[in-house]
Formats: sequence, structure tokens, C-alpha cells
Amino acid sequence: MFVNKAIIYGNITKDPEVKAMPSGSSVCNFSVATNRVWYDQNKKKNEEVEFHNIVCFGKTAENVAHYMKKGNGIYIEGRIKTRSWKTQSGEIRYKVEIIAENVQFGPTRLPQGAPENQESTNTSTIGDDVDEELNPEDLPF
Repeated sequence: MFVNKAIIYGNITKDPEVKAMPSGSSVCNFSVATNRVWYDQNKKKNEEVEFHNIVCFGKTAENVAHYMKKGNGIYIEGRIKTRSWKTQSGEIRYKVEIIAENVQFGPTRLPQGAPENQESTNTSTIGDDVDEELNPEDLPF
């Protein structure tokens, strides 16, 4: 049995871009940043950031483009795909992407200057087959 599964939760690094494919279906591209924090032997804090290219299609693509923006938290389940293409100079380029199959919105951030006691609890769920909200307590990390 083979498994190709990616699960990430992070922040969107730039506003999602939605385009229409020739078939009329929507495709949305965006990037998500995740980080890892650890302490070395000398108890010095280290941090590593990883950037993930995300692609989603159809109604999910439209919802992400409409409701999400840079800085929003987002939960993605999908599969990893490597695309390749040849440049005009004949060089072969590669891009690793996560094709989103399940997307859930994380909590939205308050605008700068908003009172701190008004926390945002908006956790919207999108996707054709997803009916439950993202609870940060349920995340495995």
C-alpha cells in the first residue's frame, strides 16, 4: 500500500490568487508558512520556517480566495505533487506543491488597533465534504 498525504497548519504568506481554467473550473494558488521550534544541547532556542506551495480547485478555490488573506491561519490536508516544465532556454524546472483535498480556516487575526478583549473566534470550514470546524486542540502538534 502506498500513501501520499500531507497535513499542515500554518499562516498564509500572501493573498491567495484565483484563476479560471479553460474548463471554467477555478484554481487557487497560495503559500503557507509553518515553523518548528527546538532547543539545542546548550538550551539555545532555534527556529526553522518552511514554506509550502498550495493548490486547490473548484468551490474550495473560490472560498479560499474570497475569505482568506495574508496572515490567516489555515489547515490543509492533501497530497504532494511535483510539477516540471521546460523553460524557453531549455532548462527543466521543478515545483513541489500540496494539492489541497480538505481545507479548514483557522482563527482570523484582529485588525491592528482593535481592542484585545475582542478575540476573533471565526473558524470557518470549507470543502465539499467537510462539515466540522477546526479546533486547535484537536491538532496533533
